Amino acid sequence: MFFRKAGVSAVLASLAASLAASPAMAEIKPFQYGFQEPASPVMEQIASFHIELFYIITFVSLFVLALLGWIVWKYRASANPVPSKVHHNTLLEVAWTVIPIIILVVIAIPSFKLLYFEAVIPKPDVTFRAIGKQWFWTYEYPGQAANFTFDSLGLTTTKAAAGLEPDAAVKAGKPRLLGVDNAVYVPVNKVIEVDTIGADVIHSWALPQMGVKMDAVPGRINHTWFKATRTGIFYGQCSELCGASHAFMPIEVHVVSDAEYADWLAASKKKYTALAANDGDATRLASK
Repeated sequence: MFFRKAGVSAVLASLAASLAASPAMAEIKPFQYGFQEPASPVMEQIASFHIELFYIITFVSLFVLALLGWIVWKYRASANPVPSKVHHNTLLEVAWTVIPIIILVVIAIPSFKLLYFEAVIPKPDVTFRAIGKQWFWTYEYPGQAANFTFDSLGLTTTKAAAGLEPDAAVKAGKPRLLGVDNAVYVPVNKVIEVDTIGADVIHSWALPQMGVKMDAVPGRINHTWFKATRTGIFYGQCSELCGASHAFMPIEVHVVSDAEYADWLAASKKKYTALAANDGDATRLASK
C-alpha cells in the first residue's frame, strides 16, 4: 500500500514539476486591466471582438465629443445673440437614424457568430462534471477510462486572508486565492465538455483564458466547452455570489500532453473515490 501511494504521489509530483517549469504557466499580473492571454479558440474570438468594439466605441465617443465641442463653441451666446429658430432637418434626422443602425449591424454580425460558436459544442474528447458546493468544487470524471470523483478546495482560507495563519497557496508556490489542493487535468488540443451543476445555491464555473463562464444551477445541468491550445496551468474562480466564502472557491486547470493526461488518469483512479460509489449524485442533483 505504501509503495502504491508513493508511486501515485511521484506521478503527480512529476506532472506538477513539468508544468511549473513551463513558460506557459498562466497567472494574473498585478494591476492587470486587460484580458489574460487567450488559450482557446473561443477566447481568441472573444478578445478579437473586444478589440473591434473598443475601436468602434472609441470612434463614436471622440466623434460625439468633437461634435459637442463644436456646437458649444459655434452656437455660444456671445456669437449668437439671437437664438436659431431651426427645428427640423430631414438630412440630419435620416443620418442620425441610419448611421447608428449600420454601427449596430456591424456589431451584431460578429456577436451572433461568436454566440453560436460558444453555444454549439463539438464532439467532446473528454467530459467532466463540475458540481458547485458551499464552498468548493466537486469534479466527476465519468466513463470507462476514468470513473472517479474528487473534491477541489482552495488553499487560501479565510483565516489566511485575515493574516491569522500562513497562506498555504503561497507556500505551495501558487497564486493567492487561486491555488487548490486537487486540480483538474485535461489534455491539450482536445475538445473538453464541462457539465455544471449546483448542489445547494447557484455557483458559476469560470475559466477566463478559455473563454468559459457557465452557471452551476441546482436542479439543472448546463453544458459548456473549451479547447486548450497550449499546455500550462490556468486559474479561474466561482463567478456567482454564492455566500460568505464565495471568494475562496477557486478553479485550477492543468493542461497537459496526452501522455501526461493518461498518467494522471491512471494515478487518479487509485487516489480518488470511485464514481460508482456516488453514481447517482449528478442525476439526483439535476432532478431536484
